[in-house]
Amino acid sequence: MDRAENTRAEGELEPTGTQSIGRAVALLRLVAGHGAAGAGLAALVEASGLTKPTCRRILVGLIEAGLAEQDPLTRRYFLGPETYVLGTLAAERFGLHRLGLEGATRLAQETGDAAFIQIRRDWTVICLHREDGPYPIRSHVLAAGDRHPLGAGAGGITLLAALSDEEVEESLAANAGWLAERYPMLTRPVIDDLVAEAREKGYGFNRGLLFPGSWGIGMAVRDAQGRPDGCLSLAAIESRMQPDREAYLVQLLQAEVRRLEARLKDFAGRGEVKMTTGPTAQAALRRSSERR
Repeated sequence: MDRAENTRAEGELEPTGTQSIGRAVALLRLVAGHGAAGAGLAALVEASGLTKPTCRRILVGLIEAGLAEQDPLTRRYFLGPETYVLGTLAAERFGLHRLGLEGATRLAQETGDAAFIQIRRDWTVICLHREDGPYPIRSHVLAAGDRHPLGAGAGGITLLAALSDEEVEESLAANAGWLAERYPMLTRPVIDDLVAEAREKGYGFNRGLLFPGSWGIGMAVRDAQGRPDGCLSLAAIESRMQPDREAYLVQLLQAEVRRLEARLKDFAGRGEVKMTTGPTAQAALRRSSERR
């Protein structure tokens, strides 16, 4: 490491508490964004803008806390077991996941295809749950934990279109680099057309843009205040998303979205969508304590 890098690294060793937390959280999100493939140190350094020593130091801290892991062979970084515990607890706090499971299961069984629950986090869409239907040929593209920029995939199109024009511009500006690097097929004209179509139809439609042959339909789920906090979506191979079946899938999605929105509104009104420590969370906490 040359003197300039050494000086910069040393200058980063004493950030404020807020800065330290912000860096750690940002790095953890980058690791999560790489999913099952894991993240290499070089990629994390480049994406975070941190120096290699600082990046490595933060990762060591995350590993010690159980929030990250490093494969001893590939040296790639992954989310750690503590993120599962935290995610389990959070899932019981946020009603969209807890209340949407029944509907996602019903969609998968009735259509035979894969059904998803996704949430919007800032300018990203995150898959919370995937429920596979019985149809033997599946579209293995989206999995729980996967994160994409708004505008990518059926869920991303759906949620981007549900925002105001000003928010759409803000989202596309924030994700410009991400979209250009990993989603070059999603040019601005393409995204504009997808948003316009979704607003006209009331649902987002991905015709194999990300992966050829993998199509999807998504419909926004709004909270009690009318904000698009998430969506339900279906994915299947191209032959099962043709116009003669599209109306049928949309009808099923509409029914489940309305049912879920009614439940969310009811639970919010009664103050029941809150942090609880149910059996699932208790089990996760026990496993966490045993590891310690």
